Amino acid sequence: MSLTTTPPPGGADATRAALAWTHTARFLTTASRLDQLPAHELPEIAFVGRSNAGKSTAINTLAQQRQLAFASKTPGRTQHINLFEVGPRETPQALWADLPGYGYAAVARASKLRWQEVMADYLRVRRNLAGVVQMVDSRHGFTDLDRQLLSFVAPRVVNGEVKLLVLLTKADKLNRKEQAESLRRAQAVLGEVSTEESDIGITLFSALKRQGVGDAAEILQQWALGAMVLPDFTPPPAEPDDEPAAGPA
Repeated sequence: MSLTTTPPPGGADATRAALAWTHTARFLTTASRLDQLPAHELPEIAFVGRSNAGKSTAINTLAQQRQLAFASKTPGRTQHINLFEVGPRETPQALWADLPGYGYAAVARASKLRWQEVMADYLRVRRNLAGVVQMVDSRHGFTDLDRQLLSFVAPRVVNGEVKLLVLLTKADKLNRKEQAESLRRAQAVLGEVSTEESDIGITLFSALKRQGVGDAAEILQQWALGAMVLPDFTPPPAEPDDEPAAGPA
């Protein structure tokens, strides 16, 4: 079973490099339907979470930008998929996809069902999807809707096609004992989709205390750079002038 709760082994330098990388995130485009999303060859990382779970705050904290991800004053009203490029401007290395929050009671049922279908289709078939970051409120754990969302992508997680990172958000609102219990309960849920092939991570996360921010940034960078297909490099043949001169006979 591949389920980790420990920080990546990179150390302080790796964390600084990862945060510098996530800081490059910039808005690319928005879409209200899957067929409006651009075709590309970059690895895509999706951010999903229940309304009020702190998804926009987590994205902005990871990018160290206050207003990169738009947080609607009315939860559940942001009903678009927003894409962000990450990496050098000339050669982007990944796209982040901010999916609409789910589960807010004030949203009309028809709208809820439509976006549930859009997100399910995205998670099940989006070709470039390399990883999913699911925000779960640490105070409440996996709700029925969180489990349903997880079920959409579970087949691709189980076989290792798509990686999964669960951020237990708002961890600063729990004491140490409550944090440990929240982590234990989430591990039990994720154990149901963990296999030898899967790559699943989980960490307590607090935008206020910056708990788990560096760890999450490292994981996202590893996902993106690890998913990139780099061209084979064959050293060019040596020029005649580069050949060592023959020694005296």
